[in-house]
Amino acid sequence: MTGILTFISRIDRVLAILIKPIVVVISLAVAVMLTYGIFTRAVLDAPVFGLEELVLMAAMWLYMLGAVLASRDRSHLTADFIEVITDNARVIKAVHLLATSISLFMAVMFAVWSYDLLQWGVQKGQTTPVFQLPWYLSQGSLFVASVLFIFYLIRDFLSDLTGLHAPNPGVVNQE
Repeated sequence: MTGILTFISRIDRVLAILIKPIVVVISLAVAVMLTYGIFTRAVLDAPVFGLEELVLMAAMWLYMLGAVLASRDRSHLTADFIEVITDNARVIKAVHLLATSISLFMAVMFAVWSYDLLQWGVQKGQTTPVFQLPWYLSQGSLFVASVLFIFYLIRDFLSDLTGLHAPNPGVVNQE
């Protein structure tokens, strides 16, 4: 199983190289667009028509890619109360495996839903009112994120499974 985890680790490095700069660029773009929109509305009394569409599209991608990075680092919100209840490393690892399994199931359901939404958006051909941008551009962020969630949850599942079956689980990793 370590061969699979090594392969996943290589893919992860490539994804990180791609995603992190995209998140930085989108963050800067959203900040600039919001600043410009506020300036033109408040100081020049001339709002920029359609700027909200661009901010919304960028914010959707920013939010979803940020969630992917949190999933990558396992830094998303968790309620790890099991460590308060027991010091048994095997029990703690088993609960982590269960939590990862549930998360993986939910991510697959999210992927199915987001794919259906994306497919529906492409079929309907809906566009934004001002710039006529297709709505599936923002809906696609949900599908891309869900596929990446599944990738990272498979990694976490295999890692948790490997840790659970280790001869001596030792100290629980406090990530």
